[in-house]
Amino acid sequence: MFDKCEYIISAVRKDQYPNFQGYSEFVFLGRSNVGKSSFINAIAKRKSLAYTSGKPGKTQTLNFYLIDGAFYLVDVPGYGYASRSIKDRLYFGEMIEEYLEHNLNLKMAFLLVDARHEPSQDDKLMYKYLKHMNAPVTVIATKMDKIGKTHLQKHEKMIKKALELAENDKMIMTSSEKRTNLDSVYAVLTPLIGR
Repeated sequence: MFDKCEYIISAVRKDQYPNFQGYSEFVFLGRSNVGKSSFINAIAKRKSLAYTSGKPGKTQTLNFYLIDGAFYLVDVPGYGYASRSIKDRLYFGEMIEEYLEHNLNLKMAFLLVDARHEPSQDDKLMYKYLKHMNAPVTVIATKMDKIGKTHLQKHEKMIKKALELAENDKMIMTSSEKRTNLDSVYAVLTPLIGR
């Protein structure tokens, strides 16, 4: 899909963002153990573009990846990681809020939830928050390969109902490991590049 994928910078505040050229940006949000880094690696077709760890909560900055010299994928700290201090959780919240607020380069927020479980309270709050910020949202349900095929429709309905998904927001069931439905993600992302 993409020829050149490179890590550019880890930022913690607006004046560190790399986007002087006004390239399109696509941000990835979700709980600490939902598989954000694995998903970014899967859509970029790179094994280690985004750092993955067996221990959740490793991403502590906004990480910018430049794709084909044309647009950015932005990985943000996961939320809901209980062993972080309250101070850290508040700090990460402020960092994400600053990124989302008044960002004219942001074309789509991909909210990742675990397909195996009902969205958590944090997932629901993040979805509502993105809607409040008027950010365009696509919900990505990860780890669908861990669910039996006969149960997929039930899980999809459960997630849509729990999030109270808006009619104009898309939801895609995916598996990073099996690369399932990544073509549907490309179909959302590609038309927005350069707009």
